[in-house]
Amino acid sequence: MPLPRIGVVIVTMGNRPRELEALLASVEKQDVPATRVVLVGNATPLTDVMTDATKIPLEENLGCPGGRNVGLEFLRDSGEVDVVVELDDDGLLIADDVFRTVQRLFAEDPELGIVGFRVADEHGHTERRWIPRLRADDPMRGGEVTAFLGGGHAFSMPMLRQTGLWPGEFFFTHEESDLAWRALDAGWKIVYEPELVLQHPRTSPARHAVYYRNTARNRVWLARRRLPVPLIPVYLGVWILITLLRTREAAGLKAWWGGFFEGVRTPCGPRKAMRWSTVRRMTRLGRPPIL
Repeated sequence: MPLPRIGVVIVTMGNRPRELEALLASVEKQDVPATRVVLVGNATPLTDVMTDATKIPLEENLGCPGGRNVGLEFLRDSGEVDVVVELDDDGLLIADDVFRTVQRLFAEDPELGIVGFRVADEHGHTERRWIPRLRADDPMRGGEVTAFLGGGHAFSMPMLRQTGLWPGEFFFTHEESDLAWRALDAGWKIVYEPELVLQHPRTSPARHAVYYRNTARNRVWLARRRLPVPLIPVYLGVWILITLLRTREAAGLKAWWGGFFEGVRTPCGPRKAMRWSTVRRMTRLGRPPIL
């Protein structure tokens, strides 16, 4: 059986030129070359970016998931790739065998849908919030999980054809959960592989002005779209409590509640709740869909 062909999607807003240049160089140095690299410019013309990648400039900012969907649709329709690696434009592949390892993992397991990379800062430190499991004491413990980080990961193209792409309307935050839950419900595996490292600066997601509002709105949308009805109030109740305990800024809480009620009153997109067997599977894997 031939090894899967690798494609790469990177989305940029053009505000990190040095980091993007370094990332593209780290992609180029991989010992297994990508069949196609797609660079999507979210509201940026990409005219100053010197690269052999396929450049797709967008006139408007579609958000992270919307921009990635443009690249995924291009690769899907081209028929040239079997696995897509998506990377943040301020990330860096520090090893040159990343694509080789991704290729091997997907070749060995036809049920593998998503591989999550380990994110580490320039000192090799992985923060707890970067580990896709509740028991996040050991960043080097890999295996099957229920979630993945959006900064560095790989998708099976057959999985994407079955589950659909990113929820573009989310714009920012929780789009990974929506896609992960759909993948799990369709029977695909998600694996966290700590040997696959994406170097990434240690930043807070709250640096974005829309963080609190989008976090709350999208969490409500996620529940309405994907959870069985009895679990919706449980999930939202748990996260209301966690938010009240964690958030110390009055402005942040005000924005969060504004987003929460926006999520309640506005359309959330098509609803397809996960099966109870998926709930049980996620619970066995250590993270039931209420956390």
